[in-house]
Amino acid sequence: MTRFMPVLLDVWREACKHIEIGESVSRIGPVLTRRVPVDLVLVRRLDPPRSSVETVAAGVCGTAILPEQTRNECTPEEFRRLLAWCREGKVLRNGAAEIRQMHPALLPAGVEGQVMVGSLNREDEPVGVLVLATQRRSGFRSEHEELATALMEPFAVALENDRQLRELSVLREAVEADNRSLLARLGRQDISDSVVGSETGLKDVMERVNLVAHSDVPVLILGETGSGKEVVARAIHKGSRRSGGPFLRVNCGAIPPELIDSELFGHERGSFTGAVATRKGWFERADGGTLFLDEVGELPPAAQVRLLRILQDGSFERVGGQRPLHVDVRVVAATNRDLHAMVAEGAFREDLWYRIAVFVVRIPPLRERIEDIPSLASHFALRAARRLGTPPLVPTPQDNDLLVSYDWPGNVRELSAVIERAAILGMGRRLEVAAALGVDTRIAPREADAARLLPAVQAHNGEAIITLDSAMAQHIKLALERTHGRIEGPHGAAKLLGINPYTLRARMRKLGIDWASFRDT
Repeated sequence: MTRFMPVLLDVWREACKHIEIGESVSRIGPVLTRRVPVDLVLVRRLDPPRSSVETVAAGVCGTAILPEQTRNECTPEEFRRLLAWCREGKVLRNGAAEIRQMHPALLPAGVEGQVMVGSLNREDEPVGVLVLATQRRSGFRSEHEELATALMEPFAVALENDRQLRELSVLREAVEADNRSLLARLGRQDISDSVVGSETGLKDVMERVNLVAHSDVPVLILGETGSGKEVVARAIHKGSRRSGGPFLRVNCGAIPPELIDSELFGHERGSFTGAVATRKGWFERADGGTLFLDEVGELPPAAQVRLLRILQDGSFERVGGQRPLHVDVRVVAATNRDLHAMVAEGAFREDLWYRIAVFVVRIPPLRERIEDIPSLASHFALRAARRLGTPPLVPTPQDNDLLVSYDWPGNVRELSAVIERAAILGMGRRLEVAAALGVDTRIAPREADAARLLPAVQAHNGEAIITLDSAMAQHIKLALERTHGRIEGPHGAAKLLGINPYTLRARMRKLGIDWASFRDT
């Protein structure tokens, strides 16, 4: 084992240096190749409630291809056999085909060649597995099993750090939601609570809000990312008889699949490892008020079934509970996805669609209601001035011309960010809208947009335009440059782009974008 000590120390160093397990594993892979002929490193989490194994981090060495499949499901009996093997604490070294015959869910599709697998334990209970794969002729030898055994501990620590980070993120969101609810009960009014454009671009939307607010039927809000779905949901809550009760927002796409049941419906003490106390879920905390399920299209199938039941009769059970509980909650759901297409593909339950889409409110994107842009810009400018502690700021007519000429792919959320940036660039004395948008004021607004797109549009004598994948890749790379390669967290690229970190990683893999190349830019 002495000959492997330097590489083992380097692995420990990388495992402890990075908070995100994805960063740890991606950096550990090249470290291992110094002593082991490894092409692919996978950390996979065990999910007992669903009898499945899910990839949470991967490291690619050399020319290996990252498997697209992230989750493998098996029968309860197969999963029990897998847990029994994990508790033995032995390293399994064999061909990928032979390992799949023994434990079908252990390896994702696409992993071939020779494989070494070991269990990752927390307090002697299996929580994940480490997969090392190679397609080199030399393959793994018996001495490599000794190193693999020693690697179990640092990778288990990295997986545990990742679990705690996720739980802290969920708890922080819960506390923030509770704080918002308490402030609403105290009658505090915030400038962001007003619905700007209710008499112009959002007139039709607010008419539908006024129609449905006084009833208790579920509402589905459809609209692009950043179009103001939460603002409309709050307007529905304020106009209802529940306005004195809590309004809680849940981002369904931000909750890890293994925690979704516990977060929505709560859990009993001892129902799973780490459940040290009974905890109320979002539905219990929203009793008597409104629960806003943002990104409802991201719910996994099992959670969709339980949501359907609570919409039908208001009853549910906590994870590990034995008795049904009842709540009086109005559900307002929102999504930017095409639920009709998801129903057709089998990704979203048709009966749940009928339950949540009793009354649909569609929010037009900002580019379709440009008459609202000057009012929104003034609204956000006043808020920015208040945050910066400066005198009130107001966009000039020239500023509004620039803002109206922009297409706003990020909708109202992007406009808010641009105005905030303009206030900062203007040192709180004025709004530097042109600088915030990145346009040359010497060029007319529409010409400025064309000037930025010209190299892409006229790539081949004006006959071709940039592909959608190329445009998406450029946008993701810009976000990675601004976040210095960080993907998750409040200052990560996923937050900046307004999408789930897992979705961002999947798109980066598809587009061939290496986040590590942006770490030092």
